[in-house]
This record gives sequence, structure tokens and C-alpha cells, in this order.
Amino acid sequence: MLQIRLTFIFALIVLSTCLHVVPLLLIAVLKLVLPFAGLKRACNPLLTGAAESWVGFNNWLWGTFTNTQLTVRGDEGLQRDGHYLVLANHQSWVDILVLQKVFNRRIPLLRFFLKRQLFWVPLLGLAWWALDFPFMGRYTAKQIAKNPALAGRDIAATRRACEKFKAIPVAIMNFVEGTRFTPEKHQKQSSPYQHLLKPKSGGVAFVLDAMGQGLHGILDISIAYPAGRPSLVDLLSDRVPEVRVTVRQRAIPADIAQGDYQNDRAFRVQFQHWMNALWQEKDAQLSELLSEH
Repeated sequence: MLQIRLTFIFALIVLSTCLHVVPLLLIAVLKLVLPFAGLKRACNPLLTGAAESWVGFNNWLWGTFTNTQLTVRGDEGLQRDGHYLVLANHQSWVDILVLQKVFNRRIPLLRFFLKRQLFWVPLLGLAWWALDFPFMGRYTAKQIAKNPALAGRDIAATRRACEKFKAIPVAIMNFVEGTRFTPEKHQKQSSPYQHLLKPKSGGVAFVLDAMGQGLHGILDISIAYPAGRPSLVDLLSDRVPEVRVTVRQRAIPADIAQGDYQNDRAFRVQFQHWMNALWQEKDAQLSELLSEH
């Protein structure tokens, strides 16, 4: 029965993806060939609408085929046309579905920084490209040591994406840890946090610098799974009893809003201290979420 259930849900997801991505790509091609900037901008709500409709169908699947209880706190006063930087802890691919479930059509479409290899995912890679999701190389220190020119490529990609985002309502999503939490990664890092890996501050700093005063604020999201870190199959199999989410709306401190993170060592240290303090609060928040009955 479980296999039949998963096959049926997967078939619905594939069908919905095809029905949404095909018109989205047609609109994207139209946007490319239109001669005037005003006409190009008129395509943006159509692209976003197609993406939000696809997310909405996925949310319907969540509500129809699972009994997962989603508890959310602090999500009052969100702006549909706002400009947000969204920061969250990362444990599972389910995190993305949780964020879309909480925020779809309540804030602008979430746009993620994606690994460049994901461009080749059938249909979805082209859809992410059409929606201006930034694709990053995410080069390792070893790769950069061999080819120093790689160091600036992701920074340049971030700046290009943020220039586009200035013209539209946007929610820029960043999983600050850079990878999903596992006990093995936690131990390897000697992370000072109980529930988190060490934060990577560079990407957050580059977005804040590139967007300038164009961001309304930060949405600081803590996601907790009381029954343990789930897989996507766990969610679709209705094996995730509860998800707890806390949303903190934060102002962007003036002293960290802009600065040369790459070249100014004093600013970089200051920014990392701010990021570490935010992560310490998040770790305590997760302890509270997981201990509640």
C-alpha cells in the first residue's frame, strides 16, 4: 500500500510540474524577445503566479495526504509585496516544503541560491532559471587555491541576481549553514551549537551589501522536527507527526547593512560576531521548540 501511495503522489507531482512549468517557460521566452523594458516587467507577475500556483498544489498535497501538524508562531504582519532576506536552519529537503507551506502567497516568492548542477534537473532547472534563481558554483577552498579566479565568481553571481531583485518584490532565501545538518557534520565541525552547524556569513553579507537599503528586513526562521529529522519520503508516507516553526522579523542593523566583507577584516569580524550571536539565539530557540509538549 505504501508503494502505491508514493507512486500516486509522485505521479501527481510530475503532472502538476509539467502543467505549470510549460506555460512558465513560454512566458520566460516571451519576456526574452519582447523589445521594451515595461513589457518585460509585465511578465514578472505571470512568472511568479505560475510558480506560486505550483507551490500551492504541492501544499494541497501536503494537507490532503498527510496528517502532519504544522505549528507556526510569529508570522503576523508579513508583507505580500515586501523585500526580505530569509534565513533558516537546514536539516532536510522537507525544510523547503515547510517554508513554502508557511509563506506561499504571504510574502514574495522564495528564491533560493542553487548549486549550478541543479540547472540540469529536468524541467525544474529551466523553471528556476526563468524565475531568476541564482546558480552558484560553491567552490571549495581546495578548488579556489588551485584557481584563485573562482573566488569572485559566486560574489559576481550574487550581485547580478540582487540587481534584478531590486526591481521586484522578493524574498531571498539563504540556508546559512550551507548544507544540511547531520550528527557527522556537526562532530566534524566541532560546532559550538547543540542543534546547528556553524553559520557561513559571507553569502548573507554579500546580499545585504548588494541590495543596499532595498530590503525591508530579515525573516529569521527556526524549523524543528520533534520526532527527528525527516526525509521527503517520510513526509509523503505520513510519518512526520509535527513540524514547529518560529518566525522572527528582524530589522537589519545599520552597522552591518553595508561593508566590504571580502576586503575589510574588521568589518568581517564584526559581521561574523553578529551572525554568531543570531545563531546562538536560534540554537536556544530550537531547544525550546523541541522540549515543548
